[in-house]
Amino acid sequence: MFYKKKGLPDDAELVICTVKKVLPHSVFVSIDEYENLEGMMHISEVSPGRIRNIRDFVIEGKKLVCKVLKVNPEKNHVDLSLRRVTLIQKNKKNEVYKQEEKAEKILESLAKNLKKDVKEIYEKVGNQLMAKYGSLTEAFYSIVKDKANLDSLNIPQEYKTELKKIANEKITIPEVKISGVLILKSENGNGIEKIKDILIESKKNAEKKGYFLNLKYLSAPSYRLEVVSSDFKNAERALKEIIDEISSDSIKENVFFEFKR
Repeated sequence: MFYKKKGLPDDAELVICTVKKVLPHSVFVSIDEYENLEGMMHISEVSPGRIRNIRDFVIEGKKLVCKVLKVNPEKNHVDLSLRRVTLIQKNKKNEVYKQEEKAEKILESLAKNLKKDVKEIYEKVGNQLMAKYGSLTEAFYSIVKDKANLDSLNIPQEYKTELKKIANEKITIPEVKISGVLILKSENGNGIEKIKDILIESKKNAEKKGYFLNLKYLSAPSYRLEVVSSDFKNAERALKEIIDEISSDSIKENVFFEFKR
């Protein structure tokens, strides 16, 4: 990656590393996301269980996702672990890293189109975007969603115009869909109307909060409820809020409620 973070990572942070040197009882790596930073991993943190040959697990040049165990700011020293990273964490970190590499290509395209040096583009655009949004990926997602307030940043107008154009051409917002079956029923004479009102209200509330909610009638008394978001965490949060609201409204209206994933 062109951009490197300064300073030191936080304890428990996941970092991308490249193996530089393998010794019988330890591994030395460069921490790729940070500027001029190396880390060390003891053999006991390479893999659970007894290790006969450390090179069965790591070799020079191999990319690893490691967890930061301890940081010593005085010595600029970072202790790492490979065995404490789950497969899910590893895959997610690698995906985030790849997305950020793709996002960097947009800044390279911006530099090419404006006939500027990539370093200058980072100084005038990239660093500001990362300071405000945390990463280039999130910044470009926000631009494509038309939620990025670039006017608040000290970026030349010609850069902003070209940046929006390139981002909209190259960025596709990922979609995560989670769904389940919603069961609503009532024995009251106006039960159908109450159920309809509950569903309409849930749709309105979801839209107010910026959630994308699909409701589809299956067969009495079942409905397919689906939430769409750009990432799993937001989708889960939105689903919980929507279900909690429907549950609360159902209790008030004496409507039977159940949700199955």
